[in-house]
Amino acid sequence: MAEAFIVAATRTAGGRRNGRLAGWHPADLAAQVLDALVARTGADPALVEDVILGCVGQAGEQSTNIARNAVLASRLPESVPGTSIDRQCGSSQQALHFAAQAVMSGSMDVVIAAGVESMTRVPMGTPGILAAKAGLGTYMSPAMQQRYPGIQFSQFTGAEQIAKNYNLSKEQLDAFALLSHQRAIAATQGGHFKDEILPVAVRMADGTEPGEQHLADEGIRYEATLASIAAVKLIAEGGRCTAASASQICDGASGVMVVNERGLKALGVKPLARIHHMSVLGHDPVIMLEAPIPATQRALKKAGMSISDIDLFEVNEAFAPIPLAWLQATGADPARLNVHGGAIALGHPLGASGTKLMTTLVHALGTHGKRYGLQTMCEGGGMANVTIIERL
Repeated sequence: MAEAFIVAATRTAGGRRNGRLAGWHPADLAAQVLDALVARTGADPALVEDVILGCVGQAGEQSTNIARNAVLASRLPESVPGTSIDRQCGSSQQALHFAAQAVMSGSMDVVIAAGVESMTRVPMGTPGILAAKAGLGTYMSPAMQQRYPGIQFSQFTGAEQIAKNYNLSKEQLDAFALLSHQRAIAATQGGHFKDEILPVAVRMADGTEPGEQHLADEGIRYEATLASIAAVKLIAEGGRCTAASASQICDGASGVMVVNERGLKALGVKPLARIHHMSVLGHDPVIMLEAPIPATQRALKKAGMSISDIDLFEVNEAFAPIPLAWLQATGADPARLNVHGGAIALGHPLGASGTKLMTTLVHALGTHGKRYGLQTMCEGGGMANVTIIERL
């Protein structure tokens, strides 16, 4: 079987809600990434055989197959198709898996996996909210309600339950949140994001364009202190999580180009990394966010590796209890986790986060001269993708 290689990876810097990317139509923002991937490889755009794009809020401006709309907004020819993926927060990580599977099978040679989310223009939960307002029912079918009687699936409840189950105090969550900002600040000031961030024009929510380029993640709190983080109100009375120890609402787009050996030859480029392993696992949908732990354990077993074989980890910081519980359960070295910060500081643009984290992981392996990287993230419904890559 052929192998899958990443030959280009890029992302926009994250934009706060109503911030520096709020004026971008999400299809146009995703198109910027598609064009950049082609430009970075020098590829003939017609060689791209598919665009697989993750997006969670597929309503309004992100409806009607936003992947194809992004292609039509880009410089790619009309011959390039597109399909939109929703595996919740892991949507574009799953897009990467589908792209890798396509080139490994030999049915395609060059595929772009990408993701986009404008959480300003299509707020979180919009599809369900619109359906409810129109009297179109809920995603909770009668059979689901019978299987889970009286259960309201909630990521907030899940995060609190994980904090309780792993005996994680509010003080530990706050300290981890501060570390996320500190690492993101160090990476930004050290120029570690320079090669991965795609400059795009600033477009504000009111339509103004100040003539600047958006070059740095807008959510980083340079002034953050443990005291300021600790002072943020709890999400739930008697809980441990706050907005400060949770991922930031974010606008952004990201993507990677994936090829096989024939694709490498056609493009005439050297690979950045090889896909070493990819898998996905379903787990408890009530706790919901714990799936990265068993998913990582199973992935390492399937890959014939141990946790110590992995040089760098990207575990999405949906809520601070997730990576902290993951560290506790896997025994991973905390110094190897989210070394350039995570979603608490950099933002979590839902459907774009999968290839966003992969972009950061690929570049971080190069920056630090490391070999193996592992990415995983919790996903709505109690799932988790795991991807292991080898830097080349």
